[in-house]
Amino acid sequence: MAVRPPARTSEKLRRRDVLVGAGAALVATSAAPALAQVPGMPGQPAPALPAPPKAWFMMSQKELDDAYDQSVYAPNLQQITKRYETNSEAVRRRLGQPQRHAYGEGKNEGLDLYPAKRANAPINVFIHGGAWRGGIAKNSAYFAENFVHAGAHLAVIDFDWVQDRNGDLMPIADQVRRAVAWVHKNAARLGADPDRLYVSGHSSGGHLAGVVMTTDWPKAYGVPMDIVKGGFSSAACSTWRRSANRRGAAMSPSPTRWRRR
Repeated sequence: MAVRPPARTSEKLRRRDVLVGAGAALVATSAAPALAQVPGMPGQPAPALPAPPKAWFMMSQKELDDAYDQSVYAPNLQQITKRYETNSEAVRRRLGQPQRHAYGEGKNEGLDLYPAKRANAPINVFIHGGAWRGGIAKNSAYFAENFVHAGAHLAVIDFDWVQDRNGDLMPIADQVRRAVAWVHKNAARLGADPDRLYVSGHSSGGHLAGVVMTTDWPKAYGVPMDIVKGGFSSAACSTWRRSANRRGAAMSPSPTRWRRR
């Protein structure tokens, strides 16, 4: 049986298809680099944005805000602060309710006193933390037993939050200083020894404890310069600098740096 040769028309169509396909591929290949340079094309990285302005040293405003917001880097923050509350409630069940005293006329100007069982005992004034924006004395009693069982009074003070003062820390600094001065003046009535008054603070309260320990007491509050016999500041936001003259104390221009002079 004779084999019929392929039709020339089909052969021409096949060759034309090949040429058209090759041309399309060539066009796509040559256009690819140009398309890759077009911002926002699918699969291409977004164009780099200009760096935000620096708000403090090498930190942008967001980086600075995040540094003061513990929830950014401590996902268990709420669990920890809730533990302060429940542990403080457990302490009050064992020790009883604290004495409540007002050191000023403001609605938040009061303190909780967990008294020792002996008279004329030393007293520690504790300043709670909370990023200057939260926290109350009631939830800061979780370590009161350590002082009471050791024979010392513990006074935990309340004060305003910074948002209540339009972002100004100076009225809060005045509150904690007045609270310490009040404790010194009323120590005998509280059953405490005015010559054994100490100050401590945690986190932002540690910063405020530093404020207390750098106070010109005679000039501002009419009490002796040495009413605070010692202190402990558990805070990472304070840097201490010492100069040659140690007779007094003062704040340096930076709100997070302190110097003794």
